[in-house]
Amino acid sequence: MSDALRPMAKQRLYEQVLDRLRQYVTEGGLRAGDRLPPERDLAQRLGVSRASVKQAIVVLEVQGLVEARHGGGTYLVRDSLDVEPVEALVERRRRLPDVLEAREALETKLAELAAERRTEDDLAAIRSALAHMEREIEEGAHGVEGDRLFHAAVTAAAHSGLLAEFMRSIADQIAESRTESLRQPGRPHRSLAQHRAIAEAVEAGRPEQAAAAMRRHVRTVAKVRLLDWEPEAPSS
Repeated sequence: MSDALRPMAKQRLYEQVLDRLRQYVTEGGLRAGDRLPPERDLAQRLGVSRASVKQAIVVLEVQGLVEARHGGGTYLVRDSLDVEPVEALVERRRRLPDVLEAREALETKLAELAAERRTEDDLAAIRSALAHMEREIEEGAHGVEGDRLFHAAVTAAAHSGLLAEFMRSIADQIAESRTESLRQPGRPHRSLAQHRAIAEAVEAGRPEQAAAAMRRHVRTVAKVRLLDWEPEAPSS
């Protein structure tokens, strides 16, 4: 039976606010660093409650599109508000804890094994990944590719075929968690520093220290704005 006449999804009020804000930024030619109008003004001009505006701003924060400075207003992080559909955010929020749990279990062991089994070629790949991430960050990017290269190098250095296969099986989810983490304010530099601590332990051949450094790192990755977000149900 056709589902063409299934009930239509109801749009949340703050999603309508998001649409209007995206249009406002585009038509106004706003760029990264520009400030949005205060929440009170936005609520009055849009004819909605301040709570709806606040929820829209939170969604933009979660996606790394704006930075809300305490007592100082809300500023664009990018040149546009290319907002991800809220349902996609909700779904990612649902699965992210399991992904992070798996990463901690797998990558902690991989770091430990890497410190025991690494070769000179492995260490060269780890150093190259660190340099790549540093260059990305210096150029204003989040360091996503350098991050991927680093964790891949540590995985390779562990010389465990089965663990590497497990990592490949969740590669897409790991990439998702990586992007989510690195778009947190200040996170790229912090992640780079943590990568260096892991690399130093691996190079020194200290398995316990490498595992502990990786565990600290993955737990930092788990601290993302998305997991603090409580999406509202669509209004009826």
